[in-house]
Amino acid sequence: MPEYLIYFNQQWVGDHTEEWFRGRGPLARAVVDEIKAAGAFVFAGGLEEEDGPVFNADATSGAVVFTDGPYVESKEFLGGLTIVDVPDEATARMWAGKIAEACGWPQEVRRFKPRRVLQG
Repeated sequence: MPEYLIYFNQQWVGDHTEEWFRGRGPLARAVVDEIKAAGAFVFAGGLEEEDGPVFNADATSGAVVFTDGPYVESKEFLGGLTIVDVPDEATARMWAGKIAEACGWPQEVRRFKPRRVLQG
């Protein structure tokens, strides 16, 4: 079955009170539990916003160079993601809609390229 990435940019979250965020957590966890019960769960998680490590690995010069910090020119950055393994786009849309409702902000959906099985 195809796998789909459902994700959001942190910028889409907007400004809300701590109380508002605390109310969304149980709703989002309930959707993840529903995805698990349906057998479509692969992975879900939110990313550290301020305290987590952020670094860049660049091998374009022929040697790998690591640098600290985000180097994206945009204020947008990935805030969290869910990966589902579902039979079709309609099912991926359904889960994305449930996640968007639970979180209270938009979600974007992209299908992963099919994995090729290596012959050995």
